[in-house]
Formats: sequence, C-alpha cells, structure tokens
Amino acid sequence: MTWWSSSKPADPKPSSDRGFEAPNRSDRARCWAARDAFFACLDRHGIVDSLKDSDSADRSCGTEEKLLQRDCASSWVTYFKQRRVMEHKKKAMLQNLKDEGAQEVPGGLPGSMAGAAPASRFAK
Repeated sequence: MTWWSSSKPADPKPSSDRGFEAPNRSDRARCWAARDAFFACLDRHGIVDSLKDSDSADRSCGTEEKLLQRDCASSWVTYFKQRRVMEHKKKAMLQNLKDEGAQEVPGGLPGSMAGAAPASRFAK
C-alpha cells in the first residue's frame, strides 16, 4: 500500500439534494494521511500557524501542502489548519496553568450539566 498515489481523487458526486456526497472511507484515510504528513513537516520546521506564516510554510512544506489540498476538501484543509493552532494554544494555556500551580479537577468541572435537559441548566 502506498501513501502517495499519483491518481487524483474523483470530483465529488452530486447528491439528490443538490449537495455533494461525503467522501468515503478511503478518501478520508488519504486526506488524513496527507494532513499528518503536512503537520509533521510543520513540526520539523517549528511552524504552528500555517495560515499566518504561509510564506514560511510554503517554502518549507509546499509539497506536503499541495498533497493536502489535492486529497482533502478545501473546507477540511482550512479546518485542520485552524484546529492545529487552537490545539497548540490550548496545550500552552494548560501548561501555563500547571506552571502557576493550578490543580486538575477530577471528573470534570464542578456543577457540570453534561446530559441535563436544556431548561434545567439555569437556576430559577
């Protein structure tokens, strides 16, 4: 099995509701492999935000980014890039909190209303 196929994925097929069919399992796997290769390249070059540092990302990881754009829907590419930045900021924030002596709360946040009915989330 090769990760880098020379064949371009087929264009999305129109669906009956005038939208497009979702990618199948192999299309998603190909997209995720391209994403992982692009992110690994960014990591090797110390680039977190490939949207803000696009010149540096293009110079260092242009080949991997072209594969990402070829193998993934453009909305997915944007989402992956934005999520990478968000995850990096989240990790840095959590580390700063730990460095300041914050303690992790076991079991989640106190008073968490996960699973509660929407009307019961607010005190009366």
